[in-house]
Amino acid sequence: MARLLNKPVHHPLSDDVQVIHDLKPEDIDLAYIGFKVLDIKSQGTYTESTGDFELCIVALTGNIDVSDGESSYEDLGTRDSVFEKIPTDSIYISKNHEVTIKANKDSRVVLCYSPADEERATQLIPASENSVEDRGKYSNKRHVHNILPDTHTASEKLLVVEVYTDQGNWSSYPPHKHDVDNLPNESLLEETYYHEMNPSKGFVFQRVFTDDLSLDETMTVENSDVVVVPKGYHPVAVPDGYDGYYLNVMAGPKKVWKFYNQPDHEWIIDRE
Repeated sequence: MARLLNKPVHHPLSDDVQVIHDLKPEDIDLAYIGFKVLDIKSQGTYTESTGDFELCIVALTGNIDVSDGESSYEDLGTRDSVFEKIPTDSIYISKNHEVTIKANKDSRVVLCYSPADEERATQLIPASENSVEDRGKYSNKRHVHNILPDTHTASEKLLVVEVYTDQGNWSSYPPHKHDVDNLPNESLLEETYYHEMNPSKGFVFQRVFTDDLSLDETMTVENSDVVVVPKGYHPVAVPDGYDGYYLNVMAGPKKVWKFYNQPDHEWIIDRE
């Protein structure tokens, strides 16, 4: 089993571009997800080919222009911190495209990948089209921006969502999983979590575990860490004094999000 907790690498590609994470599927023992985080300085440029992967580019912070080799999309990005708690712009680009990202100001950009079977049209996903919702109650509250939910038709396999969890709350809780291809009861989706905290010196706890406990890891997760969830339940606990944010990427053989709650803890949902 590959490491589940991945620390930022801060690897410079050039004077203007720094790699924070570059997690290829084979490096993290996943079949359906690759994940990259870049810091691009103002006026810096990054270029790559999508190859056999579909790609969702999230303008996490800052402001960027993106080209898919045929068309250009300008002025993407709405915030300087994720903790402004407003949706941001993203763009979907299919396989076999040459992608160029140019930063108009210092920017952090997330690239979410999944192997693609077909070519699809590039599609802008503006902040205004993110569905926004609040989930949970009591100490199980979170605020959600849906970028690429399973109902969005742009992508073939990718699902992308932002989640905010206030201090003292739990998220991805009660523990749930989606690691069995058993629709309509459960879908098989791998997942990654990119975390940030406010203030940034904070931490959260995340546990990833299976019913038989053959996988059972509890991690102290710090700002800009990535947690890989190949299978199993994956709750997150946010301590007092710090607010948590994570960007989720999910992908699997079918683009359907159907999770299964751990039976021992499902009672929490319906309590008065």
